[in-house]
Amino acid sequence: MTYTHTVTVPFSWEEAVERMRTALAGQGFGILSEINVRNTFEAKLGTEAAEALGPDVILGACNPQLASKALAAEPDLGALLPCNVVVRRGTNDTVTTVQAIDPQTMVRLSDSAAVRDGANDADARLRAALAELSATAPAG
Repeated sequence: MTYTHTVTVPFSWEEAVERMRTALAGQGFGILSEINVRNTFEAKLGTEAAEALGPDVILGACNPQLASKALAAEPDLGALLPCNVVVRRGTNDTVTTVQAIDPQTMVRLSDSAAVRDGANDADARLRAALAELSATAPAG
């Protein structure tokens, strides 16, 4: 079962994070949370675990209008929000991987038409942000 949309880009990890932030903002998403997984691994598991992972961040992206509609239709969906976007680069990788949650995952858990409509809108916006990121990558 696929539950993410994924692109790989030839940007450094730092540049991919910044470009993804910009692309998400262009689609009406703000960042509610940011988890630096590598830093967490280093603090909790040690340097070796952090170095094995490489740079990795989870951006908790939220479009307030879409979240408001989804929560009004089905308050329990709050457990699935915000829409997580992962930007990661393995230690020896030459590309950076960017993954966004597929909002259709929520539709599988709800029969609400409002949730389906919101998920469709969020899905289109997240895909557009990923497409924008890919489109700005230099041709390989």
